[in-house]
Amino acid sequence: MSSRSSRSAPVDGFRLAFDRHGISGGPAVILLHGWPGNRRDHRHVVPLLTDIADVVVPDLRGFGGSDKHAVSVQHFYSASAQAASVVGLINELGLDDVVLAGYDVGSRVAQSVARMHPHLVKALVLSPPLPGAGDRVLSPHAMHEFWYQAFHQLPIADRMIDGNPDAVREYLRHFWDHWSGPSFQVSEDDLDRLVADYALPGAFTASLGWYRAGAGTVAQSLTELPPGRAVKIHASTDVLWPQHDPLFPPEWADRLEHYFVDVRLHKVNGAGHFTPVECPEEFAALIRRAVS
Repeated sequence: MSSRSSRSAPVDGFRLAFDRHGISGGPAVILLHGWPGNRRDHRHVVPLLTDIADVVVPDLRGFGGSDKHAVSVQHFYSASAQAASVVGLINELGLDDVVLAGYDVGSRVAQSVARMHPHLVKALVLSPPLPGAGDRVLSPHAMHEFWYQAFHQLPIADRMIDGNPDAVREYLRHFWDHWSGPSFQVSEDDLDRLVADYALPGAFTASLGWYRAGAGTVAQSLTELPPGRAVKIHASTDVLWPQHDPLFPPEWADRLEHYFVDVRLHKVNGAGHFTPVECPEEFAALIRRAVS
């Protein structure tokens, strides 16, 4: 077994920082993180997989140790652009039959890879967001939760937060506290590590490229094709849906079969939005099953 950190070859001028763990040449697993996070989101999942898999954990474009370029967000920070970097990493490392697992931003990117390059993907393990929310994102409750996606479009978000460690800490703390389950609290050490990434000049703004490219849930849900017209994902898919995610209530899991050919829903009690951190055993168990 091995564990090492590297940087990928550039795709569209972006290099990804990534860690590689486990069995060299073993079944391939790629773990994708969310916002406001980085590749350390999977710190509890990785040790549960290294005995059976070659585990690759990248920072996505604009996050963590990966490149952060001030370029057209629509062309370079969209879901398809993020997916291109993941595909580039898969090809560079010579991986095939990959199990892609992700939540939040990572879930959407994994789905994009599976749609665009189905021959590379053996299986998906996903937590929300998933397609099918539709115009339910416009309900009063949802609008109360998704306010940040509109805020992230505004230049004032950069001026108020970017490069300001105190502002970054309180902003990130809000989401890690509010989106997590009732028994979870982010540790000060883990928050320190996130702030060290997100408070660097330009880093917070780079992380907003995802939303400014129109890849946030509200924009995506209102533009996705309705059931019956959507191109379904064919890869075997397991969805881990947490009980206490304020963004994505469990009742939004009712349309998965319209978007996936082979999908299984697994609900997990007690957890909130950050499934790899809050319920890593359940997350890893689905990945292990997909690998076998």
